Amino acid sequence: MAELMRRQYLVTEEHINKLDNISKAEGVSATEVVRRAIEAYHSNDADEMDAPELMALVSTRLKETIADTKKTRLRLNKTLKKLEARS
Repeated sequence: MAELMRRQYLVTEEHINKLDNISKAEGVSATEVVRRAIEAYHSNDADEMDAPELMALVSTRLKETIADTKKTRLRLNKTLKKLEARS
């Protein structure tokens, strides 16, 4: 893992609220949301990757997407059960 560095940036309150909402929805820290956003910013960097690097990236992103989908389905099923119980 690369060495982590601390930096400070000025952002609006709206950005902070948005970051907090994304963090809660994704179930990850705000720092992780920022890291993901930075990684996604230049998604055309894939043109410069060789095949094994690109496949590793695709694999990682696919695993993240599957995990997020599973979490969302679990939350949705819990919510649906609560709603059914109210009926």
